[in-house]
Amino acid sequence: MAKDSIKIIANNKKAYHDYFVDERLEAGIELFGTEVKSMRLGHCSVKEAFIKDKGGELFIYGMHVNPYEKGNIFNKDPLRVRKLLLHKKEIARLIGKSAEKGYALIPLMVYFKGSRVKVEIGLCRGKKLYDKREDMQKKTQKRELERSFKEANIRI
Repeated sequence: MAKDSIKIIANNKKAYHDYFVDERLEAGIELFGTEVKSMRLGHCSVKEAFIKDKGGELFIYGMHVNPYEKGNIFNKDPLRVRKLLLHKKEIARLIGKSAEKGYALIPLMVYFKGSRVKVEIGLCRGKKLYDKREDMQKKTQKRELERSFKEANIRI
């Protein structure tokens, strides 16, 4: 297996619907052995997850990792708070940016990079209702355009 190969475990589609993603950043995550084994099976969800700072460190809340079935007493709480691994300068910059009005730190994706579990963090601005409506209109227009293009090609 190549060192830089990426295998996606969980994707946060809801984040793209609710937020504008201004910046992306890769971070490591502190996990225990049974959690990694469970993630290898694809048992992870970041739909309701968010990131907060606590004492100059970043933590991810609400990330659900199903307990590993063969893990018995070594399994941890599925919704426990997990520490993100970043450099101090990156943490300070992200904390400063997220303190601005309207910004939030949201996990966008969890994936394996080689043998390590990584989290893609997004510095996001919240969408208003009219922004969401515009996005939905664009999607439907694009879908209709593709459908009409496909129908035109079939008739030829």
